Amino acid sequence: MKKNRRLMYYIIAGIIVLLLPVIVRNEYWTVVFVRVIINMIVALGLNFITGLIGQMNLGTAGIYALGAYGSALLTNKTGCSPWLGLLFAAFLGLVIGVALGYPSLRLKGVYFSLTTIGFTMIVQIFLNNLTGLTGGSQGVQHIAPFTLFGMAIDTYVKSYYLYLIFALVALFIANRIVNSKWGRLFRSLRENSDAVEMMGVDIASVKIKAFCVCAVFGTIGGAMFAHFYRYISPATYTTDVSMNYVLMVLVGGIGSVPGTLVGAAIITILPELLRGLGEYYLITFYIIILAGILAFPNGWIDAGQRLITRIKSHNTVKQKGA
Repeated sequence: MKKNRRLMYYIIAGIIVLLLPVIVRNEYWTVVFVRVIINMIVALGLNFITGLIGQMNLGTAGIYALGAYGSALLTNKTGCSPWLGLLFAAFLGLVIGVALGYPSLRLKGVYFSLTTIGFTMIVQIFLNNLTGLTGGSQGVQHIAPFTLFGMAIDTYVKSYYLYLIFALVALFIANRIVNSKWGRLFRSLRENSDAVEMMGVDIASVKIKAFCVCAVFGTIGGAMFAHFYRYISPATYTTDVSMNYVLMVLVGGIGSVPGTLVGAAIITILPELLRGLGEYYLITFYIIILAGILAFPNGWIDAGQRLITRIKSHNTVKQKGA
C-alpha cells in the first residue's frame, strides 16, 4: 500500500511538472522554472560534498562560471555544436574536481571554505581581466542555443522540456551514486573519517571522486545556463551564488536527494514570490530561510514527512477511539 501510494504521488508530481508551462502560460514564470531545473542539477552536485562528505564548499559559483564560459566560448569561437560545448564543460568539471579535491585532503572546516571562496574570486578576476578571450565585464553575447534533430531550442517552453530531460538524467545518476558503495563511503567520511581510514579505505580517492561528481554537475549546470540565457558576464558569478546553493542543500536536508530538489525549488521561487515587498523582499526571504533552518534542522522535506506521519497517527487514534 505504501509503495502504491508513493508511486501515485510520483505520478501526480510528474504530471504537474510536465504541464507547468501549459498551466501557467507566463513567460516570466517559465524562465523561473527553467532556473529551478538548472539550480536543481547544480545543487545535486553540491550535495555530494556539503551534504554527504560534510565539507562546506563555497566555490560553486566558480565551478558554475567555468562551465558556462567553457561551453559558450568553445561554441562561439569555433562554431561547433552546443552539445560539444556541454561535453567540454563536463570535461572541465573533471579537471576542476581533481584541482579542488586535493586541497580537501589537507584542509578542513573554515580553512577549506576559505580556499573555495578564494577559488571563486580568482575565477571572477580572470573572467574580468582576460578581455581578449572572455570579453571582460561585457561578458559573452550571442551564445548559440541547443538544437535537437535540426530544431533550435530557442523558446522558453522548448528549453523547459529539454532541461527537464537533463534534470531527470541528473536525478537518476545522483540517486544511483547515493545508494551505491560510493554514496555509503561518502556518508561514512562525514561521520568518522578516521574510522574509514583505519578500515583501509583510500580516503584521497573517495574525496576526489566526490569533488569530480560535484564539479561535473556544476559545470553542466553552468553550460545549460549559458545556452539558455545566451549571454553571460562575470557579475553573475559571485560568492552570493555559492551561498544560495549551500542554502538549497541545507533547506532541503543534508545528504537528501529529494530534499535537494525541494531546497532548490524553494530558494529559487520564494524570492520571486516576495518581490512584491519591494526593497524588503530580500530581508524577508532570509528571515524565512533562517527561521526554517532553525525550526527544521533536518530540512523542510523531513519536517513535512514528520507532519504527515503525525496527522496519520492522530487519525488512526481517532478511528480506534470511535
